[in-house]
Amino acid sequence: MKPSRMALSETAAGYLFLAPFLLVFGVFTLWPLLVALWLSFHSYDLFSAPAWVGLENYRFLSRQGDFWISIRNTALYTLVVVAAQTGLALLLAVVLDRKLRGRAFFRAAFVLPSVTSSVAVSLIFMFMFFRNGALNQALAWTRLDAVLVVLGLASPVDWLGDPRTALWAIMIQNIWSTAGYLMIIVLAGLQDVPETLYEAARVDAAGGWQTFRYVTLPSLKPTVFYVVTVGIIGSFQVFDQIYVMTEGGPLKSTLTTAYLLYKEAFVNFNMGYACAIAFVLAAIIFACTLMQRRLLGE
Repeated sequence: MKPSRMALSETAAGYLFLAPFLLVFGVFTLWPLLVALWLSFHSYDLFSAPAWVGLENYRFLSRQGDFWISIRNTALYTLVVVAAQTGLALLLAVVLDRKLRGRAFFRAAFVLPSVTSSVAVSLIFMFMFFRNGALNQALAWTRLDAVLVVLGLASPVDWLGDPRTALWAIMIQNIWSTAGYLMIIVLAGLQDVPETLYEAARVDAAGGWQTFRYVTLPSLKPTVFYVVTVGIIGSFQVFDQIYVMTEGGPLKSTLTTAYLLYKEAFVNFNMGYACAIAFVLAAIIFACTLMQRRLLGE
């Protein structure tokens, strides 16, 4: 059956309205993506013409120790940060969803770090983590520095200069700065939970924990899926805090895959190899997203 003239005109109008977006998307997203994929099969240093090397960049990547160190650090960082920020966001959202005095103020206060420049936040935390910084002074004042001795850390601790604590210090900073943003998303999800479900729970004499477990959490599954997905993507791409606070040190203890990509591309000028790292990182993020979708369900 031949499409009518009106249907064709509506289709043409639709594409006409989409044309500006498609043009911007094609020029600034799709084309650079295809060029990066093409460069991942070449040796390219920005100064000479790209030379075809096939899968050599990917083979070299699989043999390079720095890449596997970065994968290990990034995986640990993602596991801890995503779990902590999701749990904290859920806790804050449930508490601030209640009718509390000053609720609007606390909501704004928790969101503020997430809208502040990550570089500025990193600089503030960097000063806090110095050997004579605010964190060590607070621990000494509260006598909690004795706990550090039990953990095998000499007080005062050089949090960013010790390979045992540097990555954990950056994790703390990231959890603090992102939990507020994720809390807003969970709060929005809580507004969509039907009140009738809570009324039915009260009729059945369900307690607070039972209501949360069997009503709130199942209703928030799509929201939690989104929050975890955003957290995984952001954690695998962590760069700003590493660049400002540690530059991958000490002893590569904070070397992440995104920072290794930057270092290879703009310090060593191995653009082809850097592009290979980028696509392997994208594949890992995609695989993790599919895995957690299977775990959390549709």
